[in-house]
Amino acid sequence: MQKKAMDFWVGIFVLLGAAALLFLALKAGNMSTFSFDTTYDVTTRFDNIGGLKPKAAVKSAGVVVGRVSEIRFDDKTYQATVTLRMENRYKFPKDSSAKILTAGLLGEQYIGLEAGGDVNNLVAGDRIKMTQSAIVLENLISQFLFSKAAEGKDESK
Repeated sequence: MQKKAMDFWVGIFVLLGAAALLFLALKAGNMSTFSFDTTYDVTTRFDNIGGLKPKAAVKSAGVVVGRVSEIRFDDKTYQATVTLRMENRYKFPKDSSAKILTAGLLGEQYIGLEAGGDVNNLVAGDRIKMTQSAIVLENLISQFLFSKAAEGKDESK
C-alpha cells in the first residue's frame, strides 16, 4: 500500500513538472497570451524593423492592444510591411502613428501606437502612414564615431 502512495506522489510531481515546462515554453515563445476576441488587421511600413518578430506586442499607453501577425519585405519600396492584428475593443484614429520601441536597454522590441486626432477610426485593411523605424544600436555607434572623426579632422587644420 505504501508503494502505491509513493507512485501516486511521483506521478503528481511529474505532471506538475510537465505543466511547468509547458508554461515556460509558451512564455518563451510569446504564445501565452491567447485571445479569442475579434480582431482587425492594419498594416504599416518601416524602413528598418530591427529585431521585431511576429507575435510581438502592439502597445498603447503601456497596454497591449494587439499583436504583430506578419512581417514581409516589399521589393518595390524596399521596406518592411508589418501587419498588426488589433483587438476590436480598441479603436484608434486613422492618423495614429506607430513606432518600434525596445522594452529596456536590450529587451524585446514591440510596436508603440500613439493616437492621432482624426474623427474616423482605423478599420480592417487600413494602413498607418506615420511610422518611426527601430533605433539600431550599431547605427548610433557608427554615427557617433563618424562625428568624432569629423571633429578631430577639423581640429587638425
